[in-house]
Amino acid sequence: MWLLYFSCAWVAGIFSASKVSIPLVALLFGLLPFLFIPFLPKSRKTLIVAGVCLLAFLGGALHFPSSLPQVDERSLCFYNDKEAVEIRGMVDEDPDIRAGYRLLTLSASELTISDEKQGVSGTVLIRAPRYPAYHYGDVLKVVGRLETPPQFEDFDYKGYLAQQEIYSIMYYPKVEILDRGEGSKPLQWLYSFRESLSDSLMKALPEPQGSLAQGILLGIRANIPDSLKQAFSRTGTAHLLAISGLHIGIIIAMLLSLGILAFGRQRSIYIWLTFAAIWLYALLTGMRPPVIRAAVMGSLFLIAEYLGRQRSAVTALAFAAAVMAGIKPQILWDISFQLSFLAMVGLISFYPYLQAWGRKVVTVTFGNREAVVAAGSVVIDGFAVSLAAIVAVWPLIAYNFGIVSLVALPATFFSVPALPAIIVSSALVAFVGLVAPIIAQILGWLAWLFLSYLLLVVQGFDALPFRSFEVGNIHIWQICGYYGAVAIVVGLLFREKEVRSFFSKLALGVKKMAGNVPKSWSRFPKKWLIPPLLIIAVLAWSVVITSPD
Repeated sequence: MWLLYFSCAWVAGIFSASKVSIPLVALLFGLLPFLFIPFLPKSRKTLIVAGVCLLAFLGGALHFPSSLPQVDERSLCFYNDKEAVEIRGMVDEDPDIRAGYRLLTLSASELTISDEKQGVSGTVLIRAPRYPAYHYGDVLKVVGRLETPPQFEDFDYKGYLAQQEIYSIMYYPKVEILDRGEGSKPLQWLYSFRESLSDSLMKALPEPQGSLAQGILLGIRANIPDSLKQAFSRTGTAHLLAISGLHIGIIIAMLLSLGILAFGRQRSIYIWLTFAAIWLYALLTGMRPPVIRAAVMGSLFLIAEYLGRQRSAVTALAFAAAVMAGIKPQILWDISFQLSFLAMVGLISFYPYLQAWGRKVVTVTFGNREAVVAAGSVVIDGFAVSLAAIVAVWPLIAYNFGIVSLVALPATFFSVPALPAIIVSSALVAFVGLVAPIIAQILGWLAWLFLSYLLLVVQGFDALPFRSFEVGNIHIWQICGYYGAVAIVVGLLFREKEVRSFFSKLALGVKKMAGNVPKSWSRFPKKWLIPPLLIIAVLAWSVVITSPD
């Protein structure tokens, strides 16, 4: 348990340092608990844990400033909002293709300003025309004006890019390709292979099923129509398109349920197949950082499942988050990371209980009919994972996107069963299309069926009145209060036996006290209680009615 405390303290220190500067001398305060050990030997363990956590908090706080960019003449962002510059650098990520343009992430190595060359470091986000095409590993020379990312009223674009360590942007500069293929060879092959799979899907499937398959299987959402994206957003199913912990968590739960149905629990093959599937899926999506983080968190859950220590998964998850924050502190403000972490916490904390309660209902309802119980259990698992994920992430979605969907649970419930089928059938079409396009078109009918079902569900719920509503400003204290209440519920669930024992003793105590009530009091006329209770009710309602909103 101490590892959980240590991880939370480290993350809390990083977050605190983003608000308040903490001097180096503060590390000395972390030694204070150790000084009391000789005087309080019985509390030795508690003092050691307190000291380690305090040191972790202060260490995280002192680590955060080192992750901030040092702005000087060798920093790219030093030249923001000045005259036009010439930059040489390499495209260090697969370009993000949008409807009418593409976004290039250029890692700069050299800058020329006023005919003077300067070695620089830093990354610039470039908005360039969609054509000609640029690829990962291309060495470019760009000429244009560096700008500081703006902050909009409803979106902190500057903060969003800072989480990715991008502090400069450039709009439609003059671009010249100097060289190609200078990036990592495995990544080049991976991105090229992903692009080939994308082409296979587009050739075998009609629209919008083709672009939807690209989004779900490969994480390429550029070709999905805006109207369809908005429908997914309004119905609370946008997480099916954004590959994060929520997406991975749903896939894990469904694959585990299907694996148990096919192989049983006697062997752990259902866990290892799920483990291999999520990493193969991460590979197909290009091994982007959000997907890798989600796959790592999902893997921790599977390892805990394999070891039979599901409760330890929360500790492992917290430690993984602390390590990621240590490598890149800005990750704490990344919405993708937050969704991944909270979705996995929801899966670990609520899914087993919801699954057990649901399966108990199915067993009681259908009795000994094994086939019906098995099929019902798979359906219940889908509902349980949807509800567990939604309970964990909906305040975060409402806070960041300003929308709450009233149909998110039923829409997700009916959509989730199609997700594994879509991934498997779309992958089959994509791979076969590389060698036999005609056969891929025939297989495409199978993928088209599942994709069309998903479209039908999403668009059907989107057509309902009052399917969602926009929310105003949500305060941090409201979100903290919600997650505080959720944490209390989780704690009670983890200590279910102790809670039951406490309430049993409480009930016995109340019963004993009630038995000691004098007989004269028991003969007290109950109707005499009506007048004072009526007066109290009238006074209470008069306050409610006359008080302002």
